[in-house]
Amino acid sequence: MTTLPDAPNVPHSSAWPHEEYTRRLSTAQEAIAVLDRRDMALANARLLVFVVAGLVALVSFWGGWISAWWLALPALAFVVLVWIHGRTARERDRDAHIVAIYERGLARIEDRWIGTGRDGANFSREDHLYAGDLDLFGRGSLFQRISTAVSVTGESTLASWLLAPADAATIRLRQEAVEELILKLDLRQDLIDLAQGMGEPIDLKALTAWCEGSEAIPLPVARPAAVVLGLVGLVAAVGWFFGLDSRLVLAALAVEGLFAFWLMKPCGRILKAIEQRTHDLARLTALLDRIERETFSSPRLVTLKDSLFDAHATASSRIQTLWKRVDLLQWRRNMLFAPVSAVLLWGTQVAMAVEAWRRHSGRQVAGWVAVLGEFEALSSLAAHAFENPDAVFPEIREHGGPSVEALGIGHPLLAASKCVRNDVSLGGELRALVVSGSNMSGKSTLLRAVGTNIVLALAGGKVRATRMSVTPMAIGATLRIQDSLQEGKSRFYAEILRLRQVVDLARGELPLFFLLDEILHGTNSHDRLAGSSSVVRGLIELGAIGFVTTHDLALAEVAERLAPRAANVHFEDHFEDGQMRFDYRMKPGVVRNSNALALMRAVGLEV
Repeated sequence: MTTLPDAPNVPHSSAWPHEEYTRRLSTAQEAIAVLDRRDMALANARLLVFVVAGLVALVSFWGGWISAWWLALPALAFVVLVWIHGRTARERDRDAHIVAIYERGLARIEDRWIGTGRDGANFSREDHLYAGDLDLFGRGSLFQRISTAVSVTGESTLASWLLAPADAATIRLRQEAVEELILKLDLRQDLIDLAQGMGEPIDLKALTAWCEGSEAIPLPVARPAAVVLGLVGLVAAVGWFFGLDSRLVLAALAVEGLFAFWLMKPCGRILKAIEQRTHDLARLTALLDRIERETFSSPRLVTLKDSLFDAHATASSRIQTLWKRVDLLQWRRNMLFAPVSAVLLWGTQVAMAVEAWRRHSGRQVAGWVAVLGEFEALSSLAAHAFENPDAVFPEIREHGGPSVEALGIGHPLLAASKCVRNDVSLGGELRALVVSGSNMSGKSTLLRAVGTNIVLALAGGKVRATRMSVTPMAIGATLRIQDSLQEGKSRFYAEILRLRQVVDLARGELPLFFLLDEILHGTNSHDRLAGSSSVVRGLIELGAIGFVTTHDLALAEVAERLAPRAANVHFEDHFEDGQMRFDYRMKPGVVRNSNALALMRAVGLEV
């Protein structure tokens, strides 16, 4: 067994994540209490000003005691109070978001996280060779455990990292980035807070798709024409007040009308689409600006930040330019400005300005959004690392063939108080471990623990182990094979189809790590033994490594036939006080006792 390097120093005590989250949660809750009192005071003040304004109106218009101009004072006071009240409401919403962030963080630390946050079920794929087997998505999944992403892009990026291993260089870059982000709590908090919105996560993919589109408008001709026609129409309208021939005015307005009608459909589509994306634009601007203002030292984070700058402007300032043009659109709703906006072709001109921006900068949005998505994914891994200070970054090896070695490895989805850890070592001469034991003894949990930690390791995250090293590998598993009534597939047929896929995967560029649970248990003992031995031998000869579990002691012969490339290990159990007891500790050799009959008698079966 290769000696592993010492675990890196943990940057903070095991209690600090809980203490820090609790402190931040308490601060936000106290701020909300202050803002609630301010909100009540402002509401009362607005009511008081309204009453005062009524009294002033009464004594002014009915009694004639004072001038009506005195109404300007309560009116001004009311406008100021409304502005302050709105700002207070926004501050309270922000603090409520922060409360939610740290309540969920504490739930993760205290192992109350199942059912909280998005579970990524939309990323689940039935044909994937390990996603369902290792509980990557869905309720109580790895995704639900670690994801703090808010945008669809951030969630998609994290999901893609879990679904496919990265190369060694990319993993190391991610590890360095995650390590830097671990203690950047303010940045991680701000990224979540700024992306927060009501309902579904911010949909940056839809925004990107719109930015990359275009409308058939001849901008080089239409834009200057709109400016000229708008000015002519305005001059004609003003001239009409000073006695200009009304026929000239009507002619100018008619030409404007025909021009607006010509561009009505494409401009209408532009304005409708951009108005639907105003909130996403505002949040994207704020998110990019927050990243641009942060200082980084790890190479990957520096590269990501640099990609938001060019020789002329930052990504956030370019988005802000679009946002300002959209803001101009809101002027049309002002009752006083509406007639002027019609004469100036305001909506048409704003639509063409938006389209001009889209043609100039729209193609860059996808890159900016990808940067944000990667920051969210890295922040998710950093939050998981911060909340689990006993977790470690695995050593990523590139040479010497496929291998995984871990001391004290445990399942990252189990509560820390219930997680029993084991040591595993595969690679070099030893290619496969055949794990025997009764049902519920811990065989499948061991496979899921090793597989899930490898997924985390190859995504760039920390793992639940004392020490660990791993080489980049593809993963294939048969831990959760189901029959299909609709497709007419038995479980055995579904399993051999999956085994075929796993064998094909072993012929790929990456070496394979396989996890075969209760292999071929849907057929007779003779065929099971012959088939299992052939499958495992074939995988080993293709350069794969992995685990095979069984509660059929006859299958222990598989390891004996393949020794020294395979070995037997087992989990024990014993029957005590009418209950089955397990220690969940992996031991060398084949399990020698079976308590199945005793367990059947304990539940009342006559055997």
